[in-house]
Amino acid sequence: MADNGANKMWGGRFTTAPAEVMRKINPSIGFDYRLYAQDIAASKVHAAMLARQGIIGAEDNARIQDGLDQVRREIEEGRLEFSIDLEDIHMNVEARLRELIGEPAGRLHTARSRNDQAVTDVRLWMRDAIDALDGAIREMQRALIERASEHRATIMPGFTHMQVAQPVTFGHHLMAYVEMFGRDRERLAGARERTNVSPLGAAALAGTAFPIDRHYTAKELGFSRPTENSMDSVGSRDHIVELLFCCAMHAVHLSRINEEITLWCSDGFRFIALSDAFTTGSSIMPQKRNPDAAELVRGKTGRVVGSLNALLMTVKGLPMTFMKDMQEDKEPLFDALETVQLCIAATTGMVRDMTVRPEPMRRFLERGFPTATDLADWLVREAGVPFRDAHHITARIVAKAEERGCTLGELDLDTMRAVDGRVTDSVFAVLAPEHSVQSRRSYGGTSPDVVGEAIERATRRWL
Repeated sequence: MADNGANKMWGGRFTTAPAEVMRKINPSIGFDYRLYAQDIAASKVHAAMLARQGIIGAEDNARIQDGLDQVRREIEEGRLEFSIDLEDIHMNVEARLRELIGEPAGRLHTARSRNDQAVTDVRLWMRDAIDALDGAIREMQRALIERASEHRATIMPGFTHMQVAQPVTFGHHLMAYVEMFGRDRERLAGARERTNVSPLGAAALAGTAFPIDRHYTAKELGFSRPTENSMDSVGSRDHIVELLFCCAMHAVHLSRINEEITLWCSDGFRFIALSDAFTTGSSIMPQKRNPDAAELVRGKTGRVVGSLNALLMTVKGLPMTFMKDMQEDKEPLFDALETVQLCIAATTGMVRDMTVRPEPMRRFLERGFPTATDLADWLVREAGVPFRDAHHITARIVAKAEERGCTLGELDLDTMRAVDGRVTDSVFAVLAPEHSVQSRRSYGGTSPDVVGEAIERATRRWL
């Protein structure tokens, strides 16, 4: 029988070539080529362990080590052409190694399977990806902290229900995102800890009869320890799901700040402006300056959340242990990490680029009666009125100001006293937005001094 290429990987068990559609659906080399460095690093440690345990000879190990170094150089120099017939990065590396060093290459796969090999490579890749992601978020926090420090006393309206609520400072507002992104980094740290265990040596699902040393390979690869159960080692993908959740949650947080950037740039707000570097124009309206970078970050959130949902649906009904379905773990992982990194870079750039406009922020405080709570607090503090009663009195005074089309600070004293005779002219001192933010001195509040303290703490903690 003619050789139709059927035996390249599986030897004598298969005697005919795969269907053409199988050649399209089965290979993963189109995306798992990204794992070449991790695959080679793990193979070098595995070979060293085999030699250390007397499972392969020292000469074979030396040739394997040199050969793997050569394969890596060829990949990095773009000289190795990957083959879809070899399916994945693992078999492509091994096949090229065999071309380079011959028979010793066949000893490398002793006491391991592609099942534990693949998940080891992914965990190594994830560990590096998490570190890079953490560093990118840290730089975004740095940008936010720097801008918050510049504007810790810049007054703007705070909103609830997208209605003007109380005066805050722009620095305080930016520091809210520093805290959000800090929690994202804490989640990533936990995910890294659970990722950083070594499945190498679990083999196909049951471990191996060879006298391997899994603690040695775990240590040499920088893992904290080997995994405890060989079936769980190759049959679980929750470490990837967890990282995708971290990415999805962070993308949601990025979407929120970019939604605000989009609003702040709009004609209804004009709180900030972005330069040409982060905006685009219109093909028909020459006056337009569109915050496309912010809108795209907001839009890409769905893509990242989709990656999480895709993998959850992939693994939800799988029995132990490895199933080919699990090959679908890598594309959403790679795409989500690349997308989030891009979104972080864009957001960091916009935070550093934006021009803050204090005047429109201040004018916005002339609507919505943002110091009403200050009036109620004054009644409690100066007139001894129970807060709930003070709330009702203030609401009636607000209604009077609304009737007259003026701010609380512009309403005359006689009108206020007609609502409640305990109001005195000293009330006007608390109705200015500047007084309002200065008075919010509780821990975590918006007073510029308190914001300054928060900036110092955040700098020590996150940077």
